[in-house]
Amino acid sequence: MANEFPEIMTIAETCHYLRIPRSSLYKLAQEGKIPGQKVGRHWRFRRESIDRWLEENPFKKSKKEAAEESNA
Repeated sequence: MANEFPEIMTIAETCHYLRIPRSSLYKLAQEGKIPGQKVGRHWRFRRESIDRWLEENPFKKSKKEAAEESNA
């Protein structure tokens, strides 16, 4: 799957890669919570950095998921 994405990805490619909305990715990037950099007016993301970021930053469970887990 990773081979179908270029080494340096655009916002659209990164959204597709992470399966998140464009607005969420813009917010993460602007807040410095995801590795990326602006090239002029455009954001660019290295696939290798995104993969490392995913491994180092496990997703937090939503309140609903945490509640369901505690009830089980």
